[in-house]
Amino acid sequence: MKRITAFVFGVLAMALAMLTPAFAQTKGKVYYLVPTLLDEFQTGSVSALEMFLKQVGYEVQTLNADNKTETQQSQMNDVIALKPAAIILAAVDFNALKPSIEAAMAAGIPVVEFDRQITSTPSAFTSVAGTVEIGYVAAEQAQKLLTGKYGAVKGKILQVLGDPGDPYTLDIQKGFEEKMAAFPDVKIISVPAMQWEASNAGTIVADQIVSNPDIDLVFSHAAHLSVAAVASLEAAGKKPGDVFMMSSNGAPVGLDLIRKGWLQVEVEQPLYAQAAAVAMFMDKIVAKAEIAPGDYDVLGLKATVTTEAWGPNIKIPGAAIDKDNVDNPAFWGNLKAPTDTVKSVE
Repeated sequence: MKRITAFVFGVLAMALAMLTPAFAQTKGKVYYLVPTLLDEFQTGSVSALEMFLKQVGYEVQTLNADNKTETQQSQMNDVIALKPAAIILAAVDFNALKPSIEAAMAAGIPVVEFDRQITSTPSAFTSVAGTVEIGYVAAEQAQKLLTGKYGAVKGKILQVLGDPGDPYTLDIQKGFEEKMAAFPDVKIISVPAMQWEASNAGTIVADQIVSNPDIDLVFSHAAHLSVAAVASLEAAGKKPGDVFMMSSNGAPVGLDLIRKGWLQVEVEQPLYAQAAAVAMFMDKIVAKAEIAPGDYDVLGLKATVTTEAWGPNIKIPGAAIDKDNVDNPAFWGNLKAPTDTVKSVE
């Protein structure tokens, strides 16, 4: 009788396992420490990481720091004690989180830097947009716009940066100005919007359009900054198309501004591909296996893994969005989950 009962329970257990493969096949829990959920990129990163990591067998739990450094530090301490398969970190403060990263790595828990690159200490893996390359793409688009207006690459550009302490904006500026340096007839005025505040960007544009009424193009390093720039241009009596505009992250508000005619180009930050890359390499990250440098296809984008002092680093380029392709669901700003399925890199 006991053998029959045991057999029955064994069969039931096997049936339950077959009916719930997601639980049967889970490779472990990964914690994602997101800096804030106050913008679409961050909320989109949560759903993208959850979706892609589930495809390769991992469960994801997200902790929101509400843009508070001390909260994220506390979260890191709590998660380290739980000994997860890995930690994905988008740091609120690059320097302040360094000791927490080192503590996790010392405890044998691999830390993945997502979107916000930290170069001051080693991590298991870093997945970021090719920000210098975003600057290159933006420069190419600016050259086209100015040539269309003047028949040559000349004119005046107002470049509205993000916070000057953020490598994201500094790298975009570096790439943009490097490519534009070949055109001496272009004057670039660069002003930072401190703390990425949209109101600061609005003030910059309002002031500059008065002191430099001949500005041909406003290039903001994020779409939400362009929203404030539009308000300032409207207040100055400008209409869509009077001043060219570009942004560089691909947020929904940027795509809406393209549809309304205010924005000519949005250079996307490839959110979906950045998340997919983490999932592709998670098995190797957890196993602490070598991640070979080289070129990889990530959701159709050519991405490059390099071995840096801070560990394996993948950079993924962005794409230019304009009125002709603005409705393409592949762009994260359209808020449509990609249908692509990722596989672990062997």
